[in-house]
Amino acid sequence: MEFILPFQIDPSPHKISYDQKIFFLGSCFTEEIGNNFKNLKFDVLQNPNGILYDPVSISSSLSSYIENKQFADDDLFLHDEIWHSWQHHSAFSGLDKDTVLKNINQSQSHANSFLKTTSWLVITLGTSFHYLLKDKNEPVANCHKAPANYFDKRLISIDDIYSRLSTAIKKLRLYNPGINIIFTISPVRHVRDGVTENNRSKARLIEAVHSIVEHNNNVFYFPAYELVIDVLRDYRFYKSDMVHANEIAVNYVFEIFCNTYLNDAAKELIIELKSLVNAMNHRPFQKESVAHKNFLKKQLEIARKIIAANPTINLTKEIDYFSCNDR
Repeated sequence: MEFILPFQIDPSPHKISYDQKIFFLGSCFTEEIGNNFKNLKFDVLQNPNGILYDPVSISSSLSSYIENKQFADDDLFLHDEIWHSWQHHSAFSGLDKDTVLKNINQSQSHANSFLKTTSWLVITLGTSFHYLLKDKNEPVANCHKAPANYFDKRLISIDDIYSRLSTAIKKLRLYNPGINIIFTISPVRHVRDGVTENNRSKARLIEAVHSIVEHNNNVFYFPAYELVIDVLRDYRFYKSDMVHANEIAVNYVFEIFCNTYLNDAAKELIIELKSLVNAMNHRPFQKESVAHKNFLKKQLEIARKIIAANPTINLTKEIDYFSCNDR
């Protein structure tokens, strides 16, 4: 008897290894997956503009990274005593204008150099809705809780989504010819748009992305949306807001993503690194006991062996921890 919908995902012919960089861009769901990779010591860059949701914002941000666009004073605005950028998440906002601008431009420069050498770009689209600032008729990536009458809300057409993302891919190919691109659709429901409207929005994203995958080499679709919505298909896999996938769901999707895209060496190394992380989180009853000191020595040896075999992995924090506690 089957209790979940059987869903076969073929392994990717292109594999991710630990010596490759991964660039994550898009919704809060991509940050959940990206954090898992970061915690497992992959070389990762996540959302240099902060969280982005719609294809207009995502394609525009990609162009800005390629061009290494540097923002100026007139790109910021003051709202409720805080300086913001319409193209950035509130994580970049602050009381001091110069600091905000400095942080934004440093992030732009880092994204420019990382994108040039990254092997993988993972883009998670959240919604087909986007907002235009009325007085400038310009798209915004974040409304920063400004009054609703500042904006026009629009539903992007399938053709427009396809066109914008395809153009971004062409620019990427010129900037970094060897890049592989994975598209996913966020399973997070944008219920503020309305349940029916959210489904319509997701349908447009799915159709546009599948068309892009069909017409481009080394561009892939990973069904994160289907895994949560159709396979797990239960509110017990959501947080209390009934909208965001919970830790169990995220870990489930992450595991399948790894099985689909990671090479065998990376899969084996993940097991070792998870064990090392668990060892760091271990809280002994008696820190001064011989048994605990031997445990720390063993973990220190494991960490050093991992680094010897994988020089690109940064285990400085782990080595410092086990060395310090071994004294």
